[in-house]
Amino acid sequence: MKKISCRAGCGACCIAPSLSSSIPGMAGGKPAGVRCGQLTEDNRCRVHGMPGRPAVCSSYQATEEFCGATQEDALHLLSELERVTAKDQP
Repeated sequence: MKKISCRAGCGACCIAPSLSSSIPGMAGGKPAGVRCGQLTEDNRCRVHGMPGRPAVCSSYQATEEFCGATQEDALHLLSELERVTAKDQP
């Protein structure tokens, strides 16, 4: 997988996947397809680089495979990954 730089203002990784980790302002994590409470209107992370940022967020690495070429691609690809890896899948 080729790592790429995050697209400023994309935010797909803060919307598409579910997160079970506590997030500041979202103690129980967040369901898939719901905007993270720390995502600004212009899709930037309010807690980026801060100690309270969940490890799962800090460790995410953007790749062409998961992010595609546009925000629309990223939302589609990450949503599909969430769907096929959901716990309730047979």
